[in-house]
Amino acid sequence: MTLWAAHAGIAKRYVIADSLDAISHLWKAIIERPGNTAKRYRGIWEGGRIGGLDYFNEVRARYNDERDPVDLLYLVCRCVKNAVRFNASGVFTQSVDKRRYGMHPDKMDHAIKGASALLRGRTEVCCGDWLETLRGATPRDFVYMDPPYLGTSVGRDKRYAHQISQERLIGGLEILLTKKLRFALSYDGRTGEKEYGPPLPASLGMTRLLLHAGVSSQATLSGRREETIESLYMSPGLAEPRAEIIRRKEAAQESLAL
Repeated sequence: MTLWAAHAGIAKRYVIADSLDAISHLWKAIIERPGNTAKRYRGIWEGGRIGGLDYFNEVRARYNDERDPVDLLYLVCRCVKNAVRFNASGVFTQSVDKRRYGMHPDKMDHAIKGASALLRGRTEVCCGDWLETLRGATPRDFVYMDPPYLGTSVGRDKRYAHQISQERLIGGLEILLTKKLRFALSYDGRTGEKEYGPPLPASLGMTRLLLHAGVSSQATLSGRREETIESLYMSPGLAEPRAEIIRRKEAAQESLAL
């Protein structure tokens, strides 16, 4: 989202925040040291071409011991469905996708240097709890939040290093609304007939939009074709309520109109 906003010239300055320190360190490396970061990724990626399937496990073990952010970048690119998984101790647990090697280093080099060109000199990167990192936000700012979904924060299928209960999310949103912050929140949705969590309470006064996010890869692997619909909540006054699902072509036209 930050890259899109910077490319579109939406703001003069940006803040990227995450509760996982390796993600924050990775963004700092991409923005401040793009050449070195791309070179290191290339070295790790090329090791996978000759190291066999055990190589991924070696990099995963090294990351879990040392928390090197470029190791994490490789793991995200190479793991099954790019679906990152952590256990309760913050250990990366997802396995290797045997069908591919991850993003080619030439393409990654282009992506890293492009991101740095967009963000360097006007982006602050920080790590911490979401309410703490938003402490300095004002009504002049715009905030986009993509927290762990309720569907992946309860039960057996926990995917994130840090979970967040819906009760704590609602309490935090009430604080942001009291401060009159402008924000968008991606949170839950459904795949086929499966709902990943109940809607956030109407008492918050937010507008809920339903966005078509494509065909579910998990359903495809199981021999089914199911669409994924994600919820985007907007703070009051930013969007008109809509009952129908917004699809990609329509969303692109609306963003151009803005």
